[in-house]
Formats: sequence, structure tokens, C-alpha cells
Amino acid sequence: MKQMIQIIRKADVEKEYIHVLKLELDYELASLFDAMQQDDNREIDKSKKRLQEIHVELEALHAL
Repeated sequence: MKQMIQIIRKADVEKEYIHVLKLELDYELASLFDAMQQDDNREIDKSKKRLQEIHVELEALHAL
């Protein structure tokens, strides 16, 4: 029974983490858009790097 509760809790935590990652994805895409509008290459690279990290995390959680 304890093991089942732990599995359910882990699934709930993963769901919440996926939700947070998707919100962060939206924010980072908006940041990238702003950086592109301002032609700020440093911020563009920073946003692209973070977007890649988010992609890897979502892929690892099978959320894509």
C-alpha cells in the first residue's frame, strides 16, 4: 500500500513539474521573441539554450 501511495505522489509531482516546465517554455519563447525584435544576440543565445534545456527535461518526462 505504501508503495502505491509513493507511486501516486511521484506521478502528481511529475505532473506539476511538467506544468511548470510548460509555463517556463511559454515565458522563454516570449523572451526569445523580444530578444529577436531587439536584435539582442546575447539574449537570443541565452533563450535558445534554456529552451533546449526545457526540451530535454520534457522529453525525459515523456511530456512531448
